Amino acid sequence: MINDLEKKLKTYRLSVEEYEKIKSLLGREPAPIEWPLYSALWSEHCSYKSSKIHLRKFSYRNERTPLMDGENAGVVDLGFDEKIAFKMESHNHPSFIEPVQGAATGVGGILRDIFTMGARPIMSANYLCFGDVDAPRMKDLMKGVVHGISSYGNCVGVPTVNGQTNFHPRYNKNILVNALNVGYFGPGMKMALSNASGPGNYVVYVGAKTGRDGVHGASMASASFDDDSESKKPNVQIGDPFYEKLLIEACLEVLEKNLVVAMQDMGAAGLTSSSFEMASKGQVGLVIDLKKVPLRDSTMSPEDILLSESQERMLLICEPKNFDVLHKTFKKWNLDSAILGEVQAQKKVKLMWGPEVLTDIDPDLIVESAPRYERPYTKWTPKNKVAELTRPTIQFAEILKKALSSSKLNRFTWIYNQYDQRVGAKTATACESAVAFTRLEHSGRGLALAVGCRPDVMEMDAQIGAYDAVYYPAFQMALKGAEVLAVTDCLNFGNPQKNEIMSEFVASVDAIVDASEQLKAPVISGNVSFYNETITENIVSTPAIGLVGLRDTVEDIRPDYFQNPFEMILEVKLNWVESFTWINSLGNKTSSFKSYPEINVPKFIQLCKNLDTEIKAKKIKVSAIKAVGLGGITTTCLKMTTSELGFDLSNDYQGVTAADYFKDTFYSFLITTSELEEVRKFLKSYFNSIPVEILKIGETTQKIIRITSEFQLDFDQFQKQFKQEI
Repeated sequence: MINDLEKKLKTYRLSVEEYEKIKSLLGREPAPIEWPLYSALWSEHCSYKSSKIHLRKFSYRNERTPLMDGENAGVVDLGFDEKIAFKMESHNHPSFIEPVQGAATGVGGILRDIFTMGARPIMSANYLCFGDVDAPRMKDLMKGVVHGISSYGNCVGVPTVNGQTNFHPRYNKNILVNALNVGYFGPGMKMALSNASGPGNYVVYVGAKTGRDGVHGASMASASFDDDSESKKPNVQIGDPFYEKLLIEACLEVLEKNLVVAMQDMGAAGLTSSSFEMASKGQVGLVIDLKKVPLRDSTMSPEDILLSESQERMLLICEPKNFDVLHKTFKKWNLDSAILGEVQAQKKVKLMWGPEVLTDIDPDLIVESAPRYERPYTKWTPKNKVAELTRPTIQFAEILKKALSSSKLNRFTWIYNQYDQRVGAKTATACESAVAFTRLEHSGRGLALAVGCRPDVMEMDAQIGAYDAVYYPAFQMALKGAEVLAVTDCLNFGNPQKNEIMSEFVASVDAIVDASEQLKAPVISGNVSFYNETITENIVSTPAIGLVGLRDTVEDIRPDYFQNPFEMILEVKLNWVESFTWINSLGNKTSSFKSYPEINVPKFIQLCKNLDTEIKAKKIKVSAIKAVGLGGITTTCLKMTTSELGFDLSNDYQGVTAADYFKDTFYSFLITTSELEEVRKFLKSYFNSIPVEILKIGETTQKIIRITSEFQLDFDQFQKQFKQEI
């Protein structure tokens, strides 16, 4: 008997304490079908049992961000009768096991989170982390993930407009694949909610048929990997973007016709999560006959049907009088629709197998009664903070050789060229731009999107890194003249049962809360992905951030690249944190840092946002503007080069070493101009309320890259290496 129990607990990934709690809640032993229900809905992936007490800190809202507690995505009111829904989600574990399908279904899943709200998906982005390029499987993983994202996104007709790709050896055994999507509500478009209501209303299954793919996927995503990850391939879902496109159009059509009371996608834990969560949110019951679920495989058991994560499926609640029209609408789009049961007043979910009752249970006993763990953690104290920085001793040739061979310097053109960036004809910027803009259909304003989190900075210090994950993309967005409105996050961490990991998690959450409140940009949606660990090797703690912002127009957005030869390059620099993070990362070393806590970064970001307006109003000649990234002014200038334009930094400053050309300063930006003194005078006056430095660092050239009078790169060879596929 004990051995049978141990076997069940292992199979369903439940602890002895959780089993005892289940018995206490039910007042009996769980029925056979209830084991998989609890396994799925009490998994870390579905219940957030190790993080929920900390996620409550994300309580700040403002007039643009209504509270959408428990819904699939956050909503931002843009004014002019326009709204957006947006969210970021992880698909890390499946993508490591099977990169093409793992990444593809990650895109599909985030799309469904958006259009289940009633919004039309208009912009996709991604945040990717890979290990060393030469690590086992890494190139195949990278190519597979990019292919999965591009093949699904391109076919479904939603542009991929932005992204960030990172490399660090601590992702060798656990890569990160985070997908973000933004959906649009135009005038008159109705928002859909997911709380079931109306006793007697039908519970309707729509979309693709159910198969065995993805069974126990939620539980798999809530555990660390061992060396046998290959055996978990059956847990990975298989997507069909053409079905997804049909599902988008059909769902938006039935919403427009007022045929739907509530709607929920079948994501993690499939029909289990959608049915129990809809009932719990609505405080009603559901009666569902599992034999009525459309199947690809008629031999599937009730447990398989409940836990299947087959893609492109939704669960709807509709009034009986509307079902015929709803059914005809889905039939028009060549999609299944089937009545599984109905809503009932008694708050019980009754699962049937034909005439047989499998369970009849209060949904709150599963959904709302999941354990809440306060994992041990230590209050954060900086580990690598120093009074003075030590300059690394390194030569230019050595730095750049290492960088170009390690993927630390790459334009990722080979990635972006696989994405359809312009489908829909509203994208206003290239995919490799730090900030993406799309034109809003009704008002014509520019909706901005950026992602952030720099793993090398997180490894240096989790608190500084989490602040930076919000501040840096906000800074990039501000330099393009966009006001930051809201934040979504995807908190990727290792094993929460380890004090070190939980300490970094809590420090990161606290920093994100503080940074977002200072920027008046609420965190309105997100996701937590724990157990990104293989054996005992954890990833770098990685709180990926997505930001949306607003600009009055998509016209006259200053580019990230040099525009003309023989223009002056100026740096505007605010010293909040200084380090040699980028150089140290080339040798897989953790950097120390020096900080100036009295510096008001949010004020600087706000000034940068208004700078765009002032430049236009005063007709100041600025041709390009770009935030300085890791690797300092040199790597930023290298990233600003084009096929014809280079730069010359050969001022030969006294006392400056090779390392100083790659020093990391948070935060500074570069601008190019043909009117040096006029622009310098303007900038000094504009930024006179904060302690910035304004430096002329060089000038643009025609096909020359000169860093000092003694060091010059072969222009054509650099461009070839910079753009080559890794």
